[in-house]
Amino acid sequence: MLSLQTEVCHIFGIEFPIIQAGMAGGPATSELAAAVSNAGGLGTLGAAYLEPEAMRKAIDDIKATTRKPFAVNIFTSKDKDDFSRIEEVQQGLAAFRKELDIEKPVISNSADWSRQQFEICLEMGVPVISTAFGLLDEEQMKAAKSAGIKTIAMATTVEEAAMAEQSGVDAVVAQGSEAGGHRGTFSLKDHPDGAQIGTMSLVPQIVDAVRIPVIAAGGITDGRGLAAALTLGAAAVQIGTRFLLAEEAGTHPAYQQKILDSTEEHTIVTKSFSGRPARAIKNRFIKEFEEAGTKALPFPSHNTVTRDIRNAAAKQGNSELMSLWAGQSLRLVNKKMPAARMIREIIGEANGILRD
Repeated sequence: MLSLQTEVCHIFGIEFPIIQAGMAGGPATSELAAAVSNAGGLGTLGAAYLEPEAMRKAIDDIKATTRKPFAVNIFTSKDKDDFSRIEEVQQGLAAFRKELDIEKPVISNSADWSRQQFEICLEMGVPVISTAFGLLDEEQMKAAKSAGIKTIAMATTVEEAAMAEQSGVDAVVAQGSEAGGHRGTFSLKDHPDGAQIGTMSLVPQIVDAVRIPVIAAGGITDGRGLAAALTLGAAAVQIGTRFLLAEEAGTHPAYQQKILDSTEEHTIVTKSFSGRPARAIKNRFIKEFEEAGTKALPFPSHNTVTRDIRNAAAKQGNSELMSLWAGQSLRLVNKKMPAARMIREIIGEANGILRD
């Protein structure tokens, strides 16, 4: 029988090998992170879009709610703004703005708080930093290690996982193509739509290629997924989509309902909302934007340009014009409940399978 007390549990000081995905942009709140950590997993604050002061407050709120380890997820993308095709894209978005009664937008440069966010993690003694879209640089990694902070990086290929290991991370997430949200692919030059290797294929190949613990992600929602990941050699799982229905999550109610109404056939990898490939539930925005043939601006510029549409749609409860990041196992994500109960169910089911 495989033990649920894995190397990941020992490294990060957690009871169960379950890590909550970052899910920046609203769902991964301080309340959710604290609830997951209190239940024995590793909760994660999705901080990538938080202004520095809001990030400090969120970390303070987590520390006030739990004394257990937690993570903060930040972006490490080196992508710069490119608004060279802005007029063409604005024309492609005009009908959505008219529908939502949005005045003509004023476009400013994309905010980049990534270095400040890293410094805040050091300043506030965050136990774990996890990164997406790349790695901490050498100076940052040295600073994190000196401060006793553990690090996790997301990888979508064996080569990326090897780069993560070489950089000095404590564990690497093997993000399969089934995963919801943005593809963690480091560079889109060779993979314009993000690397698309499935979880079951990617995990054992990364396990064989690196010496650090591997965390499986992509399509994992229950104890069967955890047991399968451990059997493939992973030392933990990272779960996102199921936690979108946690009572403590900041997921918009219309977004949650769309998850409950969707199946494995309803997600698509798209650049329509952010300019970076991400798996989302296909809605009218994606359909009409892609059918119009307008090419999205690169990330982060396109993400900045569509923000007013996404925000207005959320205020109006219009899920057809919201970004609905979600993985492929949507039939298995069918009930709202506290995060602690989700973790108990996952662990109980995995224990039952691994005992047999």
